Parts: sequence; C-alpha cells; structure tokens
Amino acid sequence: MFRLFPLLVIPLVIYNLFALGGGVIGHYDIQDLLSLNHSVTIRMFSGDLWKFSFGDLLVLVSLLLLFIEVIKATRTTAREIINHGLSMLIFVVALIEFITLKGFATSPFFFIMCMTLFDVIAGYTISIVAAEHDLGLGRAGTD
Repeated sequence: MFRLFPLLVIPLVIYNLFALGGGVIGHYDIQDLLSLNHSVTIRMFSGDLWKFSFGDLLVLVSLLLLFIEVIKATRTTAREIINHGLSMLIFVVALIEFITLKGFATSPFFFIMCMTLFDVIAGYTISIVAAEHDLGLGRAGTD
C-alpha cells in the first residue's frame, strides 16, 4: 500500500496546510513563518550561530522522503508505474501552485517542487534501467 503512495506529497500537504490555512486560522503570512525570524538558534562549537527555520525542516524532510522514493523506484512492479504517474501528478500540482498561488513563491517550496521533479525523472530512469536488467535487454553486441 505504501509503495503506491508517493511520499513527497507529505511535505506538500504540510506546506499547503500552512500556506492556505494559516492565514485563516493564525492570521500570519507563510513568508514570515518560513523566515529566519521564526527559527531555532543553535550555538555551534565554533561559536557560530546556526539558525534552523521551519522551511529548512520541510526541505530536510523532503530530502529524506526523496531518498526513500529513489530506493522504491528500483522495483519494476505495476505498483511502481502507478507511483511514477502519481508522482508526475504531484509535480504538476506543485508547479501550478508555485506559479499561480499566493504564498507559494518561496525558496523552500521551490526546492520541494524540484524534488518532486527529480522523483519523477529518477523514478522513470531507474525503473527503465532495472527493467532492462530484469529482462536482459541490451546485452547483445555489448561484449
């Protein structure tokens, strides 16, 4: 069941909840929430201050989920083909949100949208290569 579900929809849904619902519920701007004004400051051993914001957290979670998606792409089942199609749909929705909706033209959302594109490209590419190895295609004339 979870192999069918594109995991990168999770950070997109979280972002959508804050961008679309935050103004209604909390009367705040998503740009303000993602900024370093609302961040955790950690003092490093070097004496530098590292500011970690909500946007940074979303990008980090997205990277971890992208890694899992790339590993899932090594399977060549029908479920993975459906997963790739759903991943393409998620990318298209994210692209439309980025271009047209207020509050979505932020760097964290842009990076998440790029990760959805990488998921689509990597998913199809890895699946094709894995299918070639499974079927033994491309072996004639390579020796």
